[in-house]
Amino acid sequence: MAGLAASGSNPDVDLLYDINGLAKDAPHWLDRTVEFVGEYGLLLAMVLLVVWCWWTVRRRPASADEAASSVAALVWAPLAAGLAVLVNVPIRGFVERPRPFLDHQGLEVLVSGKTDYSFVSDHATITMAMGVALFVANRKFGLVGIGLGLLEGFCRVYMGVHYPTDVVGGFALGTAVALLLSPVASMLLTPVMKAVDGSAWAGWAVRGRSARVGGRDAVVPGARVEASVEERDLAA
Repeated sequence: MAGLAASGSNPDVDLLYDINGLAKDAPHWLDRTVEFVGEYGLLLAMVLLVVWCWWTVRRRPASADEAASSVAALVWAPLAAGLAVLVNVPIRGFVERPRPFLDHQGLEVLVSGKTDYSFVSDHATITMAMGVALFVANRKFGLVGIGLGLLEGFCRVYMGVHYPTDVVGGFALGTAVALLLSPVASMLLTPVMKAVDGSAWAGWAVRGRSARVGGRDAVVPGARVEASVEERDLAA
């Protein structure tokens, strides 16, 4: 693959120069913004998106089984990203594709110090794995997550540190891990989340007080009215 990347007629290289060429024409502040967003910002945004989805899910009225399975699906998102990165370790070592700026002149490299191999992109793998796993858990939040993953891939090429196929490979790897192992993850994580839900000190992580349908913290319609009748009888 490294040999193919060295060819100037390769569409992968042509697209690399087209996207990275935008950095040469952009103002300095925009390049610095893309550098931060592509290196750290989108990863942080993905984590915050998962937390936001979790906060929404735990406040929604649900049975113990529904709440446990929903939170288990969200817990799988960061786990899927971490597992996908581990899978990428032998892939990088097998392919041994150099960074594009080592084989091609004239690239605008926005981040220095990248000495490891290029295929596949860890950033693209992480964000897409989390986005797809989030989509399995919640369609609305998942679409936003997948959008962030696509933006991450664009930023990595814009920054001159990855070929487009590095990014596509990361998307494929992250998606495969998140989807193929999702049933197994749900089977293993759901009982754990049920146990957490039943815990006196950690149950809030699965369901908020107002979401505990049928529990002692549930708000039962008419309960206040019945209590008022009993209070009047005692007063009489």
